[in-house]
Amino acid sequence: MPTGDLTPGDLRRDVLASLVVFLVALPLCVGVAVASGVPAELGLITGIVGGLVVGFLPGSSLQVSGPAAGLTVLVFEAVQEFGLSALGAIVVIAGLVQLLLGLLRFGRLFRAITVAVVHGMLAGIGLLLVFGQLYTMAGVEQPRSGLDKIVKVPGLVTEIATARETLGAFAVGAATIAVLVLWKKLPSGARAVPAPLAAVALATAATALFGWSVPRVEVQGLLSAVQPPGVADFTALGSLAALGTVLAFALIASAESLFSAAAVDRMHDGPRTDYNKELMAQGVGNTVCGVLGALPLTAVIVRSSANVQAGARTKLSRILHGLWLVLFAALLPDAIGAIPLAALAGVLIHAGCKLVPVRELVPLWRAHRGEALVLAATAIAITTTNMFEGVLIGLVLAVVKSAWETSHVHVDVHETTGGRLIVAISGSATFLRLPRMLETLEALPHDHPVELDLTELRHLDHACRTTLESWAERRGTTIGSLAPS
Repeated sequence: MPTGDLTPGDLRRDVLASLVVFLVALPLCVGVAVASGVPAELGLITGIVGGLVVGFLPGSSLQVSGPAAGLTVLVFEAVQEFGLSALGAIVVIAGLVQLLLGLLRFGRLFRAITVAVVHGMLAGIGLLLVFGQLYTMAGVEQPRSGLDKIVKVPGLVTEIATARETLGAFAVGAATIAVLVLWKKLPSGARAVPAPLAAVALATAATALFGWSVPRVEVQGLLSAVQPPGVADFTALGSLAALGTVLAFALIASAESLFSAAAVDRMHDGPRTDYNKELMAQGVGNTVCGVLGALPLTAVIVRSSANVQAGARTKLSRILHGLWLVLFAALLPDAIGAIPLAALAGVLIHAGCKLVPVRELVPLWRAHRGEALVLAATAIAITTTNMFEGVLIGLVLAVVKSAWETSHVHVDVHETTGGRLIVAISGSATFLRLPRMLETLEALPHDHPVELDLTELRHLDHACRTTLESWAERRGTTIGSLAPS
């Protein structure tokens, strides 16, 4: 049995936890799909795969997979650029890349990505999610580019204030956000119902009761939403842009899943995550999602933390949550069609705000300004360019920052009794510190013999070695000891 030896107490806890996770996952599956520009059922299919496929696989026993708000912007851009039919092919290849990375034991390497870039990535995603869903909450088509989403907000405000239908839809979304914010202040008995489910249910009931005409989720049926990619969809992905999108899917989904695993491991005392196996499990899940033409999946911290906090003991809870999603989609499909789009947009705006680490920014700026700048630059790059380029920019800046901080060079000049100048260079000499070294060397008086002492250098890169040798040759200077590169 995939869940190991279950005691009656563990079985009861896992069943109850699975119901809690199901109630948390349901509105998010539908909301992420709608925000991604795909049929709502595709989000449910991804949630089902996350439970019934990934749930059985080894890796992390308590974290739960499904469609994630963090990939919403990337999926939306991919669908707009390549079409819905190509989404399955992109997800299949991304899943296979994850499988390969897991087989090559790259799982733990994802933990080496600086936290500043990850938080910057999530902040950029959160900002795009918030600004994009403002338009959906008002029943208005959102602009395609991230910059346009932000720049056109004043026009959106004017439209909300002047159009009655737009104002009505926006009010439903705003009320949904209010419920989400205030829910945690209610008595513990009321909070037994997950806030996203309660907020969406209240919005759905209110619009139905008062007969408000607001845009609602379009339903076409679970089986009819399944559109496996064809050969033409795979062959159409030969462009550099398509390959970049596939790589972005694979790397971002992997990083989000493995960072989620690290967070979940800190929440419980059970078995620790095997990162390579977890990466392979995510790869299998995404391959299956791609074959079904569904959304990509990742491990989702919201569902995973709900699973742990609800008392789950084994992977049975996450498997059963997938079963409950199947039963809901099969038995109550009309319930999905009653949900106002503005309510789902409100849920995603609330989720997007949580992705922006506002509270951590000031302490981070005071303690580590370089990290704060990398975080901000990554977030800004994502909102103004795209996900893949933004993350690459963030990684490059993080590497440059790290290289600059570790490249400490000390240049000390002292004169011997015979008038000879000894220039002792210590630390790590890289090309980043060349300007400082050359300024000191070129300022030395020409009427004194000079000797370079490099015995205390820990590292000397090729650029510095070549430059120092060239300077010594021009000056007619001896190099006492040249450290290896």
